[in-house]
Amino acid sequence: MVGRDEAELIGLQAVAWLAANDELLPVFLGATGASAEDFRNNLSDPGFQGGVLDFLLMDDAWVRGFCDEAGLSYDLPFQARQQLPGGGEVHWT
Repeated sequence: MVGRDEAELIGLQAVAWLAANDELLPVFLGATGASAEDFRNNLSDPGFQGGVLDFLLMDDAWVRGFCDEAGLSYDLPFQARQQLPGGGEVHWT
């Protein structure tokens, strides 16, 4: 299982990957209502990193693209998300 420090590192890597993705970054900004300035100002915020991971986890192709470029196994973004603010799994039972 991923610890908090590793989760924040993966979150920061995800933010950097998204920032460099000219096609996907505008989709993220449009979906979240965040501005480019919000994006720049919140890079190191674990809550923001969790939001980026939430976004990436919506599409397997995005997860694969990020993980392939970062050299991570495909399950690590989900594990990292669980350790960041707001990431606890919800059980509806």
